[in-house]
Amino acid sequence: MSVVGNNRVGIPIVLLHDAEGAVVTVETKSGELFRGLLFEAEDMMNLYLKKAVVLGPKPGAKRNVEQVYIRGSEIVFIVLPEMLRHAPMFQRITHWRKYGGAPPEGVGVAVGQAAAILRKATERRRGGFAGGRGGFGRGPMGGPGGPVPGHYGGR
Repeated sequence: MSVVGNNRVGIPIVLLHDAEGAVVTVETKSGELFRGLLFEAEDMMNLYLKKAVVLGPKPGAKRNVEQVYIRGSEIVFIVLPEMLRHAPMFQRITHWRKYGGAPPEGVGVAVGQAAAILRKATERRRGGFAGGRGGFGRGPMGGPGGPVPGHYGGR
């Protein structure tokens, strides 16, 4: 398990996802600068900006666009807001380095739907989940030990 929680994405991508909802500046290979609200960032660094200002590539060329989609392979660099310096992800990295990879208590803990899914999976593994979907049950005849006392079940 990596610092960021799984092996698919690294620190820059997690930081980019944390920047969603903030104003960012993006420079593309063509020399254009986009400054706007980062609405969505994908794992391949494709960005969806809203209410963006586009500068360049010629000096003085400026236009406003309501929304723009920038392909990740066209991006040269991204300027993120200063507030991300204190992102929760960096607490995980600090703990990872200090304690050798053990997940910290209260840091990076799943919340919401993810927490519910993990809780149910843990309960199933421990055998405490009574979800009522299949599995081994006693049934009307009591299972391997014979009929349940007081229940005749048609035998």
